[in-house]
Amino acid sequence: MKREKRKVGLIQKTSRTFILVSFILMLLSTVILYFYIRSILQEEIEQDLYSRASRIESVIEMGADPFSLPPVVEIEQVSSKLPAFVKDTLIFDPSQDEMELFRELTTFKNVQGNFYRITVRDLVVESDDILIAFIVSYVFILIIVFVVLFYLNKVENSNIWQPFFHTLYQLKHFSVASKQPLIFKDSEIKEFSELNTQMKVLTDKVRKDYNNLKQFTEDVSHELQTPLSVMQVKIENMVNDGPLNDEQYRQLISLNNDIKRISQLNKGLALLTKIENNQFANLQKIELALIITRSIANFGEIFSKEIYFSGDRKLVVTMDYHLAEILCNNLIVNAIKHTSSNGHVEINITSNSFSVKNTGDHPIMDADKIFERFYKESQSANSTGLGLAIVKKICELYGFEIIYTFEKGFHVFKISF
Repeated sequence: MKREKRKVGLIQKTSRTFILVSFILMLLSTVILYFYIRSILQEEIEQDLYSRASRIESVIEMGADPFSLPPVVEIEQVSSKLPAFVKDTLIFDPSQDEMELFRELTTFKNVQGNFYRITVRDLVVESDDILIAFIVSYVFILIIVFVVLFYLNKVENSNIWQPFFHTLYQLKHFSVASKQPLIFKDSEIKEFSELNTQMKVLTDKVRKDYNNLKQFTEDVSHELQTPLSVMQVKIENMVNDGPLNDEQYRQLISLNNDIKRISQLNKGLALLTKIENNQFANLQKIELALIITRSIANFGEIFSKEIYFSGDRKLVVTMDYHLAEILCNNLIVNAIKHTSSNGHVEINITSNSFSVKNTGDHPIMDADKIFERFYKESQSANSTGLGLAIVKKICELYGFEIIYTFEKGFHVFKISF
């Protein structure tokens, strides 16, 4: 099964993007600034070295004796002139008693026919300390700016998107059966304002269509039930008043059974519609054992199957009482009707479940369709194919779980509360 991708909140998503982009920009700007400042400091050092070398040349040209000041300045008379060059070098510094990194300029000057090699050096560590101090200060300022901007951005985003979240909250709690109008928060954002307008139009239309469909279903169910009842009464009067031959009697009885089935089908579809429309809002705590005991007593007078009832009789569920009766009756009747010859029905209650078992010869062929409307394993004329569909809808309404299994010669329907 494909794993669903984890969802994140809108503000959280934008905040993550802000943090990621800001971090990348901070990192790039710090690296660029580091090498830029380092280049500037290196140029400054080299300019200072060239300047000092020029001053030394001027002193020598004025006739002063050249002198060295290791490791900062070294002047040596040589036999020829070579090109000047700059390099980094490690030199022992007696004042620090350790090896230090110096930037070294070596240049050659011709003064009054004599060639001199002038070497001037400058300590690099000092410039590195300045560079590090500058970068640390820059990063610290960036962090402060980032924190302030992140907070302001988050607050601003929350204020901007607040009307959208309010609209989303209203839609989550929207019910077509409710008469309370949806109230959307006004927004100065054009798109949010248009969204609210369209949501208002859409929800009003959905609610209107729902009420029209609900009224139509109730009217059709009511209007259909009345002529069916009249037809059934007329057929019963014809049978009772007689005289009828065997063929007429058989046809009238068959017609009467068909009318009963249509009447049951009409009532079942009307009940499913009411359940789907959540029209059963009278919740109460119900001892399920009392309903089951009453159902067993009623069906025991009609059917000849043995019914065994056991388990925890203190199980209490919270639901509509009428739907609780329908739930128990449908499961028990289904078990009785589909019990094999000389079989029996077992009903068991635990602290959090209710199961109905009946003996059977083989498992249901299309078990995944058993809770669908009008599905019938057998083509019995007495079945509407809605009983288990109604049970499934009731379970979905209250968040119960119902499963079907075939275990050791028993069809098992188990509801977990």
